[in-house]
Amino acid sequence: MAGMVALAVLGGILVARNRYEEPASAAADSEPSREEFVTDRERVQQLLRENGGRMKQSKIVDSVDWSKAKVSRLLADLEDDGRITKLRLGRENLVCLPGHEPTASKSPEQVNDD
Repeated sequence: MAGMVALAVLGGILVARNRYEEPASAAADSEPSREEFVTDRERVQQLLRENGGRMKQSKIVDSVDWSKAKVSRLLADLEDDGRITKLRLGRENLVCLPGHEPTASKSPEQVNDD
């Protein structure tokens, strides 16, 4: 009987020790570096850079696999911050990084200033 109690106590100690040691070592191994972590805003801007500075909004939705609503909100925030411009093309939006807008979309004053 005493042997069973001692065995149970030792088993409990081992389980408790493993429970406290594993999360610390697992967290150190799985902690992502800064290069691996990219915000949604950065991801969209990177995607635009990789595609010549402009893309249709529907292609962005397909590329990032987010909902249309999430992409729309994110693009609205980026446009408010001056990070992108959105141009209406029929029923679609063309999303452009600054300086990558089509020339025909600029006002005459902007074309002469360049």
